[in-house]
Amino acid sequence: MSKRAYLVLEDGTVFEGVNFGAEGEAWGEVVFNTAMTGYQEILTDPSYKGQIVTMTYPLIGNYGINDEDIESWRPWVEGFVVKEASGIVSNWRAKKSLDEYLKENNIVGIEGIDTRELTKRLREVGSQMGIISTVESDPVKLLERVRKLPKIEGRDLVKDVTCRKGYTWKQGDWSLTGYREVEETKYKVVVYDFGVKYNILRMLAEAGFEVHVVPAHTPAEDVLEMKPDGVFLSNGPGDPAPVEYAIKNIRKLVGRVPICGICLGHQLLGLALGGKTYKLKFGHHGANHPVKDLVN
Repeated sequence: MSKRAYLVLEDGTVFEGVNFGAEGEAWGEVVFNTAMTGYQEILTDPSYKGQIVTMTYPLIGNYGINDEDIESWRPWVEGFVVKEASGIVSNWRAKKSLDEYLKENNIVGIEGIDTRELTKRLREVGSQMGIISTVESDPVKLLERVRKLPKIEGRDLVKDVTCRKGYTWKQGDWSLTGYREVEETKYKVVVYDFGVKYNILRMLAEAGFEVHVVPAHTPAEDVLEMKPDGVFLSNGPGDPAPVEYAIKNIRKLVGRVPICGICLGHQLLGLALGGKTYKLKFGHHGANHPVKDLVN
């Protein structure tokens, strides 16, 4: 029999559902993702460190979990929220169910709540801190605790997700026989790992780059000694402002080597060049990306 679970937001909104995945408690900034598929990639995306992810698509988990569709060596989400977690797994690559995967990695999930209402709430008031609990039956007590939680702003989450030592990446694109290994390269790129996704590294390798990944705190001088043709600043979690060590190193690289940034890396580059960043009301998380034509 499923165990009752609560999701409580800092504005006092309470959702009652049932637990799937691990039992216990999880807290973080509650956000939503509009992708219809790709939940395994979302779970393992280091950019979601510090966050509880809500899937807007109503049925999640139907194709299970496999060994290949991962974006990091482990899942990073703090908690997982769905309308319905499929109890049936149907895919030729599946090794286990979503429920089993969350249990193995001690990730607390809640299902059976109105995720449309939750998403609407987050769009109206913005992303909020929240708690999922299967152990506390009093939402009032959970609300008292969630209002005391540290916000995601001002916290350096990069230090939690970056690699501990550098490595070379050779894995390329996927086919029915698995990922291929790329041998022929034209250029060398150094990737600062602020929480890089594996598929970014795969695409760099496929584009002909010799990919060298370094920890987020690597001095600019060490990067220049590697004589790269370019430096790539990866995605990552949280607020860029407190990642001061990265900003200082990027500033030393500007004008010395071509630099490209994506997501958090792009924000860090902006800060290094003297710009400012601000937090979006609820951010954009999904597979559809709006494009604005600034020319016409």
